[in-house]
Order: sequence, then C-alpha cells, then structure tokens
Amino acid sequence: MAKFRDLHLNPALCESLKRQGIEEATAVQLKTIPIVRQGQDVIVTAQTGTGKTLAFLLPILEKIKRGAAATQGLIITPTRELALQITKVAASTQEATGVTVLTICGGQDIERQKERLRRKPQLIIGTPGRLLDHLRRHTIDLSRVNKVVLDEADEMMRMGFIEDVETLLKATAPDRQLMLFSATMPPVVRGLAKRYMKEPQEIKVTATGGKITLETIEQLIVDTTEETKLDKLCHIINTQRPYLAMIFCHTKERVTKLTLALARRGYLAEELQGDLTQTQRNAALKKFREAKIQFLVATDVAARGLDIPGVTHVYNYDIPQDAEWYIHRIGRTGRAGQHGVAVTLVNAGQYPLLRRIEAAIKERLPKDFAKERPHAKVEAKTKARETNTPEKATATHKPPKPKRFKLKRRIASTAGKKTRRKSPTKRRSHLKAV
Repeated sequence: MAKFRDLHLNPALCESLKRQGIEEATAVQLKTIPIVRQGQDVIVTAQTGTGKTLAFLLPILEKIKRGAAATQGLIITPTRELALQITKVAASTQEATGVTVLTICGGQDIERQKERLRRKPQLIIGTPGRLLDHLRRHTIDLSRVNKVVLDEADEMMRMGFIEDVETLLKATAPDRQLMLFSATMPPVVRGLAKRYMKEPQEIKVTATGGKITLETIEQLIVDTTEETKLDKLCHIINTQRPYLAMIFCHTKERVTKLTLALARRGYLAEELQGDLTQTQRNAALKKFREAKIQFLVATDVAARGLDIPGVTHVYNYDIPQDAEWYIHRIGRTGRAGQHGVAVTLVNAGQYPLLRRIEAAIKERLPKDFAKERPHAKVEAKTKARETNTPEKATATHKPPKPKRFKLKRRIASTAGKKTRRKSPTKRRSHLKAV
C-alpha cells in the first residue's frame, strides 16, 4: 500500500496526517489526488467508508493560496453532520496548511455566521439550504471560488437540492474545478455533471467482479416478528456485547419509541433524528463518540457521511428500503479496515426486499440466532478441552464406562401395611371351611 508521501504531497501535511496515525492512502485517494492536483474535473464513484473525504480535501488544502483574503474553495454536503465532520478533518490539518475554514449549515446562529463570513474564510463547508440563504442575503461571496466539491451528490439530488446546487454553482468562478463524489450515479447526477463539468475524468472504485466491497463487515440476518422484535434485539445485544452500536429505524417516531424502550431496559441509548435541534444532535453525537452512551438510535439522516471511530456493530431494526441505503447504514462499521458486524431483523413478509438487497450486493446473507442452542457453551468448552489435551490422548480414546450399582431390595415389615383384600369367592370358601 502506497503512503501519502509517495503522492508528493506537502511534507508538513503528510507529517500532520502521520501524527494522527494516517500514513497509507486508500485506493480512491491514490487514484483521485493526482488528477485533482492537475486541476481536472473529476467524477468519483465509491462506496461509503473508502476515504473520499481526504481524496478531495488534501489537494484542495494544498492549492488554496494562504495569503489571499478570499473564499477559494467550497464543499457542499447534504447533511449538517457530514459538513461538521469534514470541517473537523480540515481543522486537524490547519497547523500544517494555515487555511481558514468555516462551516455554514442550519441549526446555527445566522448572525454569527454573517460575522465570520465578513472575515473571508478561504474554505467554506456547508449544506445547500443555508448556503443559498446567505447567497440571497448577499452575505457570502462565491465569485472567486475556483474549487468546488459536491460530496454525496446522489443524496443531495434525492433530497431535492438540485436547484439549490445549480444556483450555487452559477455563483462561483467560471473557471472553477468541479469535483463530484457519489456512492451511486443516478441519471439526475449524470445530467448535472454533463451541464457543469468540462471533460471530467471518471474514477470508479469497486471490488473485482463488480462485487461491493464489504469484506470487513460480517453480515447476518435474524428472523423475527413485530411483536418479538424488541426482545430479539435485546437478546442479540446481550449475546454480542458491542462496544458502540448504531440502530437504524425508518421513521423519527420509531426512533423515539425504541430509544425510550431501550432506556427503560437499562441500556445507555440516545436518539438522532431530524426533529432534534442542532445542539441536541451535536450533544448526542459527542456522547456517542466519547463512549458515554453505547447505542445511537437513528433514522437514515445519520446513515451517510458519519465517521465515528469505534462503531463495532450496526443493527437494522427496520430493514432498509433498498440496497443503497443498506450499504450506507452498515458502512458506519467496519471502517478503515476494522472488523464490523451488521445485523438485520427481517419479518416474514420482508423477504422479497431482502432478496433484492442480496442481488444488489451479490451476496447471500447468512442467518444467525435463528434457533436457540442451549448447549452451545457446553460444546465450546468440550471442543476447547479436546484442543488442549495431551498428544497421547488420541481421537479414538474412549472415556471409562460409568460404574453400575445394584439396587438392593428393601424388605419391609408388613406391619402397618394394608393387607391384600381377598376376593368374595375366597372369603365364602373360608367361611364354609369353618
């Protein structure tokens, strides 16, 4: 595996990454960084957790002119959480790059954002809605922005941000370099690329044979019913004992209900859903990152972009509606080459949906916890003993036969016992004899 210094990046930047324990570049970084440094437009299709953030952030930080008091780079993301996460990564390299970074997203004081925008941050990371709000208020100047990134472009289009994104792109410099990063490439994203990109280079990172790369994630299916789903989830949690786990539900109401149910059973759980304020969402994420809570129950708003170290398990309490969301959900674990576990609870009527997911990821998912095995621990201990037996104890060795004990018949006195009643015939013959 090549290291970042092999890509001829700024030595100070490489050293900053090294101090964070990041030395080796991923496949998407190796393919993308050289092209972006050349100033070409690029379309990158890669699944979540492959290192896309550094693939666009590192060359942008290198190319920004530190002495210029103007916004030169713009990164647009679909969610606040993703914007804040990218800002955190950029801030970790600020000592090496000297680039000023500002996050612009909803849930923050707009007056404070105006004040910070007056200082002309060199790199802005934000969500379409709030960026467009500032553009209409004339409190943000994008005219000198010549490096633009659309991160999770397919999700932004799905959320209906296409018009907002196009308005923002038109406000940037005509000679801008546009970088489009997406897990999938639906027609609407293709159309956007055709309208605003100039001979883009396409990069696609997939496994051999087109199979989606989920090798670091152990995927399991569990049969259940709606009535027993909560009990089944708790049984799995108690068996697997995750360090940090994310639990996904379809709706905000389901998230709140499940969080309360888990809390009543003594689990340290918090919710993450769209009705929470940004302060509440940040507080929940902070607790989860610091392992002050063990379970984060979320809607799909948290399925994309969040990179939380230490997530060992993902539980799909409600099965995703399609393969794309399935991949994004379980991609919260097994990141950076670490092992992860993803468990999906499936009702009897949901198997057609499960088959479509399996067809998309080209893998048949195994079942686990389907049947209780009360003797599993005993079998494991027996196997362990056999493994640790001396060499002379061969497989043909037979255990000694158990001793047999003869039962002695107890002869009890007839005193106090009921005598056997004689039949009427015998009684009459006895009387005749008398």
